[in-house]
Amino acid sequence: MYAAETMKGLVVMTGDIGTGKTTLARMALEKLGSDDRFVESMIVMVHTEISASWLLHRIAVQIGIENPSEAKETLIPQLYSRLINLHDQGKKAVVIIDEANMITRKEVFEEFRGLMNLEVPGSKLITLVLIGMPELEENIKTDPPLQQRIAIKFALKKLDRGTSIAYIKYRMKVAGAQKEIFSDAALENIYDFSGGTPRLINTICDNALLESFLMKREKVDVPVIISVASDLGLVKI
Repeated sequence: MYAAETMKGLVVMTGDIGTGKTTLARMALEKLGSDDRFVESMIVMVHTEISASWLLHRIAVQIGIENPSEAKETLIPQLYSRLINLHDQGKKAVVIIDEANMITRKEVFEEFRGLMNLEVPGSKLITLVLIGMPELEENIKTDPPLQQRIAIKFALKKLDRGTSIAYIKYRMKVAGAQKEIFSDAALENIYDFSGGTPRLINTICDNALLESFLMKREKVDVPVIISVASDLGLVKI
């Protein structure tokens, strides 16, 4: 959000599987969408064969260019004209690209670099947020000039023990729980089996709640967590 507010240009967020990258991306998109100063969009990479021309065309559509040209020599001026127009209206263009680790072609990174060259004094005309697994950083290194243009970079880490337990309690409270459903020992076990990965925490808790309900138990205890973790293949033999 800071990068979007200040139009920093290129932002890179990395994190392992299940650490919440897409959740945060969608939350940011929702926040941006509630503020009429922003023209925001999100593109999800689905495979590694995405071409530079396809991506530029997609970005053009997302920021409101009608009938974007298929020819790059015409499309780039269209992009620049639209971004200048948005800037003159006091609006900020923000494009979030999820699963950006799928981008492996150097030509795509070269186009990103070109977009970062579109600017007015003191501000970029577009903010690109690249989100992906850690290999995204290695992929960007194939284009050193682009790497130097990264304005903000951060990595999502797994939750520590205390934060994992607080996270579970918070989720239960938001869901309407009036009492502690998970025993203290069960909470400790959830962290041990999940290693602090939010997605795994969610999966273990969801399955444990269902199993406890089916067993007519009022509290989720350690045996239930061990059973669920075993079913999910998280118990090391």
